Amino acid sequence: MARVLVVEDERNIRTHLATYVRGLGHDVVTADGGVEALRLLAERSTDVVLTDVRMAGMDGLALLREIRHRHPDSLVVLMTAYATVPDAVEAIRNGAYDYLVKPFALDQVGLALARALEIGALRRENRSLRRAIDPPALLMSASPAMQQVLATAERVASSDATVLLTGESGTGKNVLAAAIHRWSERRSPFVTISCTTLAEHLLESELFGHVRGAFTGAWKDKPGRLEAADGGTVFLDEIGELSPELQAKLLRFLETHEFERVGGERTVTVDVRVVAATNRDLGVEVRAGHFRQDLFFRLNVIGLHLPPLRQRRGDIPALTEYLLQTLAARAGTPTPTLTEDARAALAAHSWPGNIRELANALERALVLARDAPIAREDLPDAVLAPAASPPGGGSLEDVERRRVEEVLRESATLEEAAARLGINVTTLWRKRRRWRLD
Repeated sequence: MARVLVVEDERNIRTHLATYVRGLGHDVVTADGGVEALRLLAERSTDVVLTDVRMAGMDGLALLREIRHRHPDSLVVLMTAYATVPDAVEAIRNGAYDYLVKPFALDQVGLALARALEIGALRRENRSLRRAIDPPALLMSASPAMQQVLATAERVASSDATVLLTGESGTGKNVLAAAIHRWSERRSPFVTISCTTLAEHLLESELFGHVRGAFTGAWKDKPGRLEAADGGTVFLDEIGELSPELQAKLLRFLETHEFERVGGERTVTVDVRVVAATNRDLGVEVRAGHFRQDLFFRLNVIGLHLPPLRQRRGDIPALTEYLLQTLAARAGTPTPTLTEDARAALAAHSWPGNIRELANALERALVLARDAPIAREDLPDAVLAPAASPPGGGSLEDVERRRVEEVLRESATLEEAAARLGINVTTLWRKRRRWRLD
């Protein structure tokens, strides 16, 4: 038995439909408008919403948008007159499952409900299978804080709500973003855009595309990454690095899903779910005037904070085993063991670079150890160095900054410094720019 919500402002039609659907063996509740329908949906999950389009107050199309946002697992079937069929067709593109054109026979209602319920069951089954066979191994954790993050991510994955992932570099924000897309119903691409690796005008073109002649080197029209992600998910990594001009353009896109290519006049509309990430405290950035408050609120519909590895030390052995298996398989070698001294060093390190630093340290050790067990001396210097104790205390970020500054002074190149710290060059470049260590 399924739960069906009938939304119709004409009492006789509402009662007639409810009686028929109950006769099919379903649990039926009714509402005389969109506001009451949302209240009922908040009280209990509903499989199918059968709603009229033309209603006083909140109409059926506005209700559809709210359901897609708040209750993505509920399928919506619209009831519409001939005059509003174009609106209904547009609503299908925006997420409605089906529509019925008035006047319709009751058996058409039964057929539409049967199809919707079958699709809903298939979606739930597919989602369960995807989660069962492809868990995000790097995110699996015994930490209650991390488990809560994953549980929330799974719940919101099938919605269209914008998600903001925060946390230090290397905590797995990109892995979680990809998992959210995989858990969703979106089958189009997962597209990643780094907001730190391109100059501002190139990043704008990368996001929105450009037309021929928009700037020097623009020899032909080129669609942007947002168009490439149409129907899917776009991951905006390090969103805190955007310039004020791009922040304004991104805000407009998030509100309307519309934009123009650089140098173009034609408005492009796409259906894209946005997941953003930053290692900055955007609340602080807003107060400092570096980040738009309205954009922060628009991004932070669902906020998820990934704890650093030092706060989930119990996960280090399992992560180490998984990473070693992955790295060894990639290199075509047997998975190595670790000496007790090496394990103790891994457990004692503060891991300012988090999981990414752990992966880089193990990759280095795998190369140096060759076919022998990984020993303590195979690990990077930064892992073996005793934790710094700054005079008068200080935050871990202060300790990390001083260590990075020290290694940069002692290294001939950025690549050498990154290797000594056990992090990749891009991460080190970001830290150097953030702390103005140039």
